[in-house]
Amino acid sequence: MKTDIHPKFYTDAKIQCACGAQFQIPGTREILEVEICSQCHPFYTGNEKILDTAGRVDRFKKRAAASKAKASK
Repeated sequence: MKTDIHPKFYTDAKIQCACGAQFQIPGTREILEVEICSQCHPFYTGNEKILDTAGRVDRFKKRAAASKAKASK
């Protein structure tokens, strides 16, 4: 087996998010900066935003409501 091919392993690596949250987990980098984490991600916080481009969301909701009404008849 080859020696000295694996990166240095830090047992208490720091993760810093753009929102200000900090975590400590094991990793191969001592400090890792991320843009989004579980503290600020819309899926985990419940603050989901839907970007409506050219009314696509509204059209989808209309089609879904129409097919639901059609199926219930």
